[in-house]
Amino acid sequence: MTTDAISPPPRPALRVAVLGAGLMGAPMARNIAAAGCQVSVWNRTPDKALSLAAPNITPAADPAGAALHADVIVTMLKDASAIADVMSALPDADSVPAAPVCWLQMSTVGPADMPGLETLAARKGLTLIDAPVLGTRQPAEAGQLLVLAAGPDSTKEAVQPVLDAVGKATRWLDTAPGMATRLKLALNSWVFALTHGAAESLALARGLGLDPQLVADTLRGGPLDTPFFQMKAQAMASGNFTPAFTIDNAVKDSALIVDAALEAGVRADLAEAGLTRYRRAQAQGHGSADMAATYLASQ
Repeated sequence: MTTDAISPPPRPALRVAVLGAGLMGAPMARNIAAAGCQVSVWNRTPDKALSLAAPNITPAADPAGAALHADVIVTMLKDASAIADVMSALPDADSVPAAPVCWLQMSTVGPADMPGLETLAARKGLTLIDAPVLGTRQPAEAGQLLVLAAGPDSTKEAVQPVLDAVGKATRWLDTAPGMATRLKLALNSWVFALTHGAAESLALARGLGLDPQLVADTLRGGPLDTPFFQMKAQAMASGNFTPAFTIDNAVKDSALIVDAALEAGVRADLAEAGLTRYRRAQAQGHGSADMAATYLASQ
């Protein structure tokens, strides 16, 4: 006589609240749902959340409603002020039954913002994981972001399914929030410098009577080439500035870099010049265009 092994009951689906459904938040919500999670999504502009409605995605009328039964809360919002405003709408820990909820803070903020977010997390009874991402709209849509994470080891198992859904890899850096945000700014500094460098190179070629495409074609496949350079150079040469990461967001993040460098005693000449250039493009009316529109600031 044999006895069939009894399988353990399946785990209930992870419940994830995504607060912010813009260029990055919307595809992230879709990918989290596609991974089998139950997603509630909120956005300040309700139509953006409503457009995501699907069997595993439920739009919510407000942040508190989205987070009501969540195991994990994801914030992908414009800046620290917006994050604080949205998260303050959630009930305080002393007004609701205690439950282990992780807060994946995936927006880009500055080091100076982290203490306030940690205080807010404690007030709401949440475990904060500092988890900004490297990548723009296209990798977000493909679930190919690089996640930089800093938070307690005890949270890794709980949040890893969410991180795996949105990213190709997660780099855990520290057990306390903050290090991931600092690394994100250092990496963004390189990204912006490369974008501005490409813009000025192509603009100079044009000004000297050359086809700007010659710059990208000449570098293609060589030791100075990168896929990112080719992507942005093609956008500049063709004039296609469909946003993957907007000038408005580049201004915000560049200002965070400049402020962080100043606080750290680092002279960030390129970052300061880049911020000036992005602000010029913004003043020219290109704020909602892709950051490659820094090319237009040469005019």
